[in-house]
Amino acid sequence: MKGLRETDFAYQAVYRYLTCLINEVGSETPIKLPSLRQLAERLNVSISTIQYAYSLLEKEGRVYSVAKSGYYAMPVSLNASFCSGNDLLETLYVSARRPGMLVMSTDEPALLQSLDSPLLLLERELVRQYPRQQQPLSQPCGELELRTALAARYTTSPTRYWHADDVYIGADLRGVLEILMAVLGLKGATVLVESPCDWTILRLLQAGGVQVFELPIAGTGCLDLQLLERLLTTETVRLAVLSSGVSMPRGSLMPADNRQRVARLLQQHDCWVLENDVYGELGHEPNGQRFRDLLDPERLIVFSTFEKFMGPEAPYGYLLSRQLSAELQRNFLLRSFRLSPIRQKAIARLYSSGRIDQHLQVLRRLLSERKARMIQVVRERLGDSLEWVDPAGGATLWARSLRPVDMRRVFQRMLKQSVVIAPGELFSLQGLHSQYVRLSHGFSGQHDLDTAMAMLADALRLELTD
Repeated sequence: MKGLRETDFAYQAVYRYLTCLINEVGSETPIKLPSLRQLAERLNVSISTIQYAYSLLEKEGRVYSVAKSGYYAMPVSLNASFCSGNDLLETLYVSARRPGMLVMSTDEPALLQSLDSPLLLLERELVRQYPRQQQPLSQPCGELELRTALAARYTTSPTRYWHADDVYIGADLRGVLEILMAVLGLKGATVLVESPCDWTILRLLQAGGVQVFELPIAGTGCLDLQLLERLLTTETVRLAVLSSGVSMPRGSLMPADNRQRVARLLQQHDCWVLENDVYGELGHEPNGQRFRDLLDPERLIVFSTFEKFMGPEAPYGYLLSRQLSAELQRNFLLRSFRLSPIRQKAIARLYSSGRIDQHLQVLRRLLSERKARMIQVVRERLGDSLEWVDPAGGATLWARSLRPVDMRRVFQRMLKQSVVIAPGELFSLQGLHSQYVRLSHGFSGQHDLDTAMAMLADALRLELTD
């Protein structure tokens, strides 16, 4: 394992180790895999590294977890059936992990420029300063130094401030959101989301028994104020989930006047707001107005993750809330996230040294350049087939077919060409966006964008003629 770590990040080596372990089993029945602690001791890496490798395999459909039991290898027959089933998201995940695939379905901006190397270097330096035997007692809500750094970063005025005690850090974004749903008691409640919406959020709400109302984003980037007011008046809305800045996957910015009027309506109806700040650092113009600048902080919760802009070695999710502190602390303690305090300290030092701000400047420039390149190629290859939103940030392009097509069949055609795209229907629970597709421009340079777009043009044309 130590030899592998000379050239790979730890989670990549663990991922390959587990893949080999699963392939060796090759069973038609579920096989229990080693626990997080067993693998951490066996491979001499942190538990959070093992957890991240397992989460990747779980997304692929290679493993599944059982509460209070552990992880199991998915039977070969069941794993293979995912690609032929009706669950589009499962098919996408499994296909994206096949060797040789060009994955244009993801939204991973940090693939262009990650902070993995500086983070791990700083972590090694801190290990020498903080020997294991001198580590403090467990901090279930996250390392105090990192929570303090985040509180300072989100504080903008004497009234819009945060303290370290308002910040909660978990192993990943999904785990943090699951805790929040439990604390807010959202089962059976009504929640508003802007649409299109990230499929992770939609699936979590769906699995939690939440009644979801989708607010479509107009071509101008605005939300329909009349629809919003009608829903707030006629429905008992517990929560509204809104993007802080760039709305992904659409990539648009809400005009300032529309944002202000939406905020006023939400405050008039005393509605809690969950601000999605996952892409807050990834706008090409990052200093725009946010909902947290307009709303009462006492009715606001902000959530985000480091992974989108730092890379996979910083998978932690976090949220900020000035209310519900007793319930949040209790649930984080019960969840018992095992997070590396040293790595969290390293992230905090990257903030305090200004290294993250320097990194973000470079990353935004690279994303802007990639966006321009993709739009140029799409205009040349697909200008008569697609129309698109000029993204204000992120690493994807949201495009609509100019003619009615079955985008799921286009997705299947592209899979046969070893290209994975994300059909728009994944970003709605109510059948919206069936004519849309999300395309990533953040993939590695070994693939040919021109060729991939030519394949997509052919797939759209063939779908129209069939």
